[in-house]
Amino acid sequence: MEIKVIAGDVIHVETGAVVIGCFKEEKRLGGESAAIDEALDGAISRLISQGEVKGKPGEVTIIHSLGRIPAARVVVVGLGKKDELKLDGVRSAVAEACRHLQRKDVTDVAVDAIGKDVPGITAEVYAQAVAEGALLGVYTFRRHITGENNKGELKKLTIISKSKEEITSLEKGVEKGRIIAEAANMARDMVNEPSNYMTPTDMTGVAKKVAEDYNIDLTILEKNEMQKLGMGALLGVAQGSCQPPKFIVLNYKGGGSDGIDLALVGKGVTFDSGGISIKPSAKMDEMKDDMSGGAAVIAAISAIAQLKPKINVISIVPAVENLPSGTAIKPGDILTAITGKTIEIISTDAEGRLILADALGYVNKMKPKAIVDVATLTGACIVALGNICTGAFSNNQRLVDGVIAAGAEAGELIWQMPMYDEYKEQNKSNVADIKNVGDKGAGSITAAQFLAEFVDDTPWVHLDIAGTSFVDKERKYTVKGATGVPVRTLVNLAVALAEK
Repeated sequence: MEIKVIAGDVIHVETGAVVIGCFKEEKRLGGESAAIDEALDGAISRLISQGEVKGKPGEVTIIHSLGRIPAARVVVVGLGKKDELKLDGVRSAVAEACRHLQRKDVTDVAVDAIGKDVPGITAEVYAQAVAEGALLGVYTFRRHITGENNKGELKKLTIISKSKEEITSLEKGVEKGRIIAEAANMARDMVNEPSNYMTPTDMTGVAKKVAEDYNIDLTILEKNEMQKLGMGALLGVAQGSCQPPKFIVLNYKGGGSDGIDLALVGKGVTFDSGGISIKPSAKMDEMKDDMSGGAAVIAAISAIAQLKPKINVISIVPAVENLPSGTAIKPGDILTAITGKTIEIISTDAEGRLILADALGYVNKMKPKAIVDVATLTGACIVALGNICTGAFSNNQRLVDGVIAAGAEAGELIWQMPMYDEYKEQNKSNVADIKNVGDKGAGSITAAQFLAEFVDDTPWVHLDIAGTSFVDKERKYTVKGATGVPVRTLVNLAVALAEK
């Protein structure tokens, strides 16, 4: 989609549809919206007075102009109460409108100042929100659909401003929004791919392209190199599949030193059958999404490299398949991680924490200033938070506060979960240093406590995206399937850390 900014009056723009906003309980339209309403003989005002246009968030009303203005349609989107409108409301409203119009085969859209004049929303962040909303909202994954495809594609979005002075700020916001949204959509593409098209080797292919396109250092560790490093936990998971494991390291050097300011670690299980502890067949097809964390950190570093913050960021993805076979690990087996810690296997379906143990141990030896790992780790987190909120677990309050703030800016909700030492007791093993599944209850917390064993005192946040990585219902700028969470949060975090 092409997104551009022009100066002018939206009422004079020739386009497939012009999008305007309406606040809840608003009795009278103002500015350009009032001019459009007048040109339409008061059609919008009548719909408001009749209660058909209520201004509620998510509401989309299409009015055909019938030649009264150059735009073929006027789309009124609900913004909610004016004093409660935040940036995410703008992002969501644009997404709902654009998705609605794309289904009507509209190919070009113009956007009036939807919420731009609300205090606290500057021209730049407004334009960023519009760009993100449009690109995220119309995302589709059709790569494997053959034959004639009758679905339309929104190809052009124009942001209209009456002020020539703010064009530069708007264009800057559009560019940042485009970079971040396209990164989230890259992650969505990776997760939506079936596992026969997104193997560990395929993930390295994506990483290679990112490295080439954005001048990022890339290292791929193969099985023999992992063996030399003692990554017994990761290799234990991988041994049930004929797909070779890969250990992906992307290194963006934007800071002035050689140290690592931020390490991003993403779980990369390209398909999770559960191994010998096999999952039920219902919805097992969705287990192609178990590499969502890996996709997120690859996509995030691609956006970070384009935005060029003055910070050093490394992204690490341990990539494997978890399948049952004659060579697969079994409950009761003991594996040795890169740190030398021994792990008793209680369930082979708790494999994500095993590959992350080696990844966290690997990067922790580099002494990063902060680590954030991202993983579709536990069904328990879905039970606790559903698919609305990501769970955060941490050993450092300052860092987790920064992650939560970065998520709030992106509209990606994050809730901090407890990490009391008492939960560690559930992970104690009688035959090894630790076991990979805790006792009954608090599954997401005991999983996080397991990971904490491999970061020592390094400031660390674990994001459990089991519920937020893949959804079956549209909501705001999130579409069915992969969500791209938490790519935009990670990018915001890196930018914020660079500015400190």
